[in-house]
Amino acid sequence: MTDRRSKFTVTSIRAFCALLIIALVALPLIPLQYLSVLLDMPSKRWIPVLFHRIVCRTLGIKVVVRGLCTTKGSVLITANHASWLDISVLSSVQPVSFIAKSEVANWPIFGMFAKLQRSIFVNRSKRSETGNVAKEIAKRLKEGDAMVLFAEGTSSNGNEVRPFRTALIGAAKAAMVAEQPGAEEKGQTSVWIQPLSVAYTGIQGLPMGRQHRHIAAWYGDMDLAPHLWAVAKEGAIDVTLTFGEPIPFGADADRKEAARKAEATVRANMLKTLHHHNDGKRR
Repeated sequence: MTDRRSKFTVTSIRAFCALLIIALVALPLIPLQYLSVLLDMPSKRWIPVLFHRIVCRTLGIKVVVRGLCTTKGSVLITANHASWLDISVLSSVQPVSFIAKSEVANWPIFGMFAKLQRSIFVNRSKRSETGNVAKEIAKRLKEGDAMVLFAEGTSSNGNEVRPFRTALIGAAKAAMVAEQPGAEEKGQTSVWIQPLSVAYTGIQGLPMGRQHRHIAAWYGDMDLAPHLWAVAKEGAIDVTLTFGEPIPFGADADRKEAARKAEATVRANMLKTLHHHNDGKRR
């Protein structure tokens, strides 16, 4: 009983210290990012990268990256979604902004961070707004922002990839036409769908099995604050990001077919990664 209580105390102190460090780092970076966005400075893309790298390091999140994100043109990253951790994990690798559900904008603290990272918010209950959102996504892609779309529309348990939704993927075509007038007639491709799989693979240096995936995954009706505290207490989670082969999205591309290809690639890469680690193999 004493050992269990001692372990609880140590992990709680570690979690408190980790969250305190993150808060202290955020305090000066928040106004810097606000000014960077307000003044349209290049630092608006890199301050979030710095912050999220510190978040991952402080929480003990080890990120392994396989493959490369395409740099051929405008990039719409389509990824699976398992946890709020996905935000920091993806943002620690390269400058990105997210296409998020409208409720996120009103979340305490997280909503502020989402706005500072220049997220685009989507009200999925109003299909009439899809057109305006698509135009905003197209504008951002044209400006060179890599946009992340969690194409499942919600988070999963981290063991599977749900069917991808296709409506907002059509924004990629609008971006191409906006970037290169006449591209439709010329058949040019300047927009790419970049499949990206997110797989939580280890905890405390050991492979993370299906039964332990909930430690990292945040889904369903799970409360955010208790899950954040639990992750901070764990102190060591491994995650693998796998960039698949980019999919050209030209003027004659079909968004549903592009979504099917992206979904198949993400699912295959995630399951391959999970199977590799569940076999007890380590890189």
